[in-house]
Amino acid sequence: MKKIRLIGRLDIKGPNLIKGIHFEGLRIIGEPKKYALQYYLDGIDELLYMDTVATLYGRNNLLEFVKEIGKNIFIPMTVGGGIRSVDDVYNFLSAGADKVAVNTAAVNKPEIINEISKRFGSQCLVVSIEAKRKSENQWEVYTNNGREKTGKDVESWAKEVQQLGAGEILLTSIDQDGTQKGFDLNLISSVKKNISIPLIVSGGMGKEKDLINVINDCDIDTVALASVLHKNKFSIKELKKILQSNNFYVRNS
Repeated sequence: MKKIRLIGRLDIKGPNLIKGIHFEGLRIIGEPKKYALQYYLDGIDELLYMDTVATLYGRNNLLEFVKEIGKNIFIPMTVGGGIRSVDDVYNFLSAGADKVAVNTAAVNKPEIINEISKRFGSQCLVVSIEAKRKSENQWEVYTNNGREKTGKDVESWAKEVQQLGAGEILLTSIDQDGTQKGFDLNLISSVKKNISIPLIVSGGMGKEKDLINVINDCDIDTVALASVLHKNKFSIKELKKILQSNNFYVRNS
């Protein structure tokens, strides 16, 4: 029986939990600590915090947040946004994060992937890939929270980051992000077939069938959710019941 992992994704700007569509038109949802604690109490398997403006401003403001929230939350936490060095990784792991997510720094300096995995172990490193469709079967890597084109092909980059030592890949479809119109199954399948490390998918869930389709059609076992949770479209308990009714194993809420 396949075990499914659900991750609550919290995109953070300053003191606020925010969410947009296609990474644009960001709206304030509320206080991140409140949502993180609620998702934890409701039975989410992991939490992912992304500082959406950290790269833009050259800093990550989540260090104190991680220290604070870690006092009450006892599930794996991943932190991303503006992480540029081994020292940054050390600081977040010391503050209570279990993993870090790196995107822009990895594109700008791919050897940092190897440096981080050698120092802390690949299990601590998630490489975040923001993908935008160029044609039916081709996607481009973007950085800086969907603001900057890189010219890199998503499939090739996914293979490269695995070779460099990434422990997991977080794949977000910019085209589907926040739309609640379903995952980009072609994108996910194209990346999944080229890697052997775990793949976390994000961007597009709106209906029950979206979750089941991405698991079945793309052989996915880890899904990061944002809009559907923030807007109470589904509770975590409801999602786990849906998964159980489709013969998937979930950690009990």
